[in-house]
Amino acid sequence: MSQIIIEQPSAEKLESLGVSTWSIWEKEVSSFPWTYDTAEVCYVLEGDVIVTPDGGKSVCFGKGDLVTLPAGMSCFWEILSAVKKHYVFA
Repeated sequence: MSQIIIEQPSAEKLESLGVSTWSIWEKEVSSFPWTYDTAEVCYVLEGDVIVTPDGGKSVCFGKGDLVTLPAGMSCFWEILSAVKKHYVFA
């Protein structure tokens, strides 16, 4: 179980996924634990985040990144600057 990060995907890639139709989630600077029951794909519009999977290596992502977070992953989110993202559960 690992995250997949695509840095600065093309406009064509985002359009093919329908990213602009996905819901938007916003969160202020904070930190919290989270567990994914289903996989999430998100496209970060604003902000910077560090996600640390339980027993795994931290990953950083932010504005312009397309991120897939796998089902079953428990992790700790650290939001370094306020986040705004499109997201969909797969």
